[in-house]
Amino acid sequence: MRPFSLTTRLTTFFSLSSATVLLGLGALIATSMDQHFAYEDFAVLEEKANLVRKIAQDAAPDAMPIRLGAALQNHPGLVALIATGQGTSLYATDGFEFQQALAAARALPAGKEEFTWRQDGAEYRGLRTTVGGAGGEVLVIVGLATEIHAHFMHGFLHSLVLYVLLSALVSGVFGWWAARSGLAPLRTMAARARAVTAQKLDERMPVDAVPPEMADLASTLNAMLARLQDDFRRLSEFSSDLAHELRTPLTNLLTQTHVVLAQPREAGKYREILASNEEELQRLSRMVSDMLYLAKMEHGITLPDVGAIAVQDEVNALFEFYEALAEDKAVAMRLTGRGRIVGDRLMLRRALSNLLSNALRHTPPGGAIDVVVASEAKAVTIAVENDGKEIPAELLPSLFDRFFRGDKSRARPDSESSGLGLSITRAIMVAHGGDITAGSASGRTRFTLVFPARDLPPASLAPGARGQ
Repeated sequence: MRPFSLTTRLTTFFSLSSATVLLGLGALIATSMDQHFAYEDFAVLEEKANLVRKIAQDAAPDAMPIRLGAALQNHPGLVALIATGQGTSLYATDGFEFQQALAAARALPAGKEEFTWRQDGAEYRGLRTTVGGAGGEVLVIVGLATEIHAHFMHGFLHSLVLYVLLSALVSGVFGWWAARSGLAPLRTMAARARAVTAQKLDERMPVDAVPPEMADLASTLNAMLARLQDDFRRLSEFSSDLAHELRTPLTNLLTQTHVVLAQPREAGKYREILASNEEELQRLSRMVSDMLYLAKMEHGITLPDVGAIAVQDEVNALFEFYEALAEDKAVAMRLTGRGRIVGDRLMLRRALSNLLSNALRHTPPGGAIDVVVASEAKAVTIAVENDGKEIPAELLPSLFDRFFRGDKSRARPDSESSGLGLSITRAIMVAHGGDITAGSASGRTRFTLVFPARDLPPASLAPGARGQ
């Protein structure tokens, strides 16, 4: 079953709330009116009882029936029974049976005088009391029919029900209008959302034009759209960059193969072409491997091998690996500081290797590469700094983008770099819960890896655990 719309729910809730409030108010008024009528009726009965008391005290026993008849018979709805202590009736309303009234009066607890009873389909309020007179004690029972009040209350309740139904209907109409008007910003936001396409990601929700209750939702949706637009832009750029990167080696392979097949050639020429093709294929293989590795890292792959790592040992091992290349370029490599981190050894070595290879590529002959390790209470930092041409400040935020190179032409046939090294390094740092920053000033470029200080997980402390 399809759920009701929010407008329908609000309209129904508003109508029911209004009807409930009005019914409650009507019930309160009806109860108050009934209590007021009862108070007035018992006040009249008390007045009649006082009148009987006065007559009983002033009149002779023989004259009491006449005086009582004159005093009581002209009040509409009033019935009265006055009898002596011996049961002799001094006055009784003509045509009225008092058996039920007497039974209700006898059932009263001691000290209580007011009571009610029903007789012949009508309700009566009564008062029982005894008064002293010249002929002794006199029993007084007076009652008053509530028919007039009941008729009034019946008409009042009938009018109240009609008014509540009409009010609920009117409240429903106004509630529907209020709900439609209040939800209009949501419909505007839905229309904006429907306008968002892959070619039109710049649509945003109207934050200033919506009520404060919806402004937070609009801001959140705008932030989501901004992230989607940025991700789509990066994906488009990545697709363009990937096509550009793959086109060059593929073009080289096709051209060289086409040329060598155009006419018969010597065996040495074939070997030369095959060797050149092998280099291009190796470049393609490295690029595909780097892309797969980067995709795994960016999709939240957990660290495969967590252990305590002595940073200085890994840096020294990489210094030995790059030692020959550094000697050829007359570049000095220096290490300062010590530190231990918790992470994956191979990932750390790959991140450091990417930074050192970049530093060696851009450090001029006679320059130096410094690796500074610093341990603090909350983090361990590894800074790789090298001499060389400064990187413009506007390019620093883009250094970690895929396939980014400072030269816009990308014509770097002599370079083995695919432009993925720094992207992979950043992904490795994200997997470790850390961060990487870059800075360039005063003829030196510095990349800083920040690893959070943390303890080994319990599984890594068990005997025979990996990485120990």
